[in-house]
Amino acid sequence: MSADHDDNAIDFEVCIINSDLVEARNVKSAILERIRQCNFNENETFAIKLALEEALTNAIKHGNGGDSSKHVTIRYAVSPKEAVVVVTDEGEGFLPDNVPDCTDVSRLSIPSGRGITLMRAYMDEVCYRSNGREVYFVKRRSQSNP
Repeated sequence: MSADHDDNAIDFEVCIINSDLVEARNVKSAILERIRQCNFNENETFAIKLALEEALTNAIKHGNGGDSSKHVTIRYAVSPKEAVVVVTDEGEGFLPDNVPDCTDVSRLSIPSGRGITLMRAYMDEVCYRSNGREVYFVKRRSQSNP
C-alpha cells in the first residue's frame, strides 16, 4: 500500500456479501454506477470493471472456496480523482508471488492464474495484504480526462 492511502483516512462504502457470484454482480454494478457518476473514461471504467470481476471471483471461488457460509467484504471509495477498492475474503490466504506466471509458454493454454497479471496491468496500484486474503487496488483518472 502506498503512503498516499491510509485506509483510515478514506471514507469507504462497505458491502458484505455471501460467497455468491450474483451478489458480487450487484456490488460491482453499484461501484460501476459510481464510476460513471464521477466521469471516468471508457478505458478507465473497463479497467476497474475487469479488476472488480477478477478480485470478486477470486475471493469467492479461490479464497472462500465457494463456501456460501463465508463472506466477502468490499470496501470502496470513488471520487472524481480515483477509485480505491479493497476486497477481503475469509479464506486461508495465498502468496501472490507463488502463483505461476501465466505468460510462460507452458501455461498459455491453462485458463487459471491470469487475474493477478490482469489486475497489475490495468490498475495503478495493486497490493495484497493479510496473507493474500485481501487485495487493495487503485485506478486514478487520467489527467487528460476532464
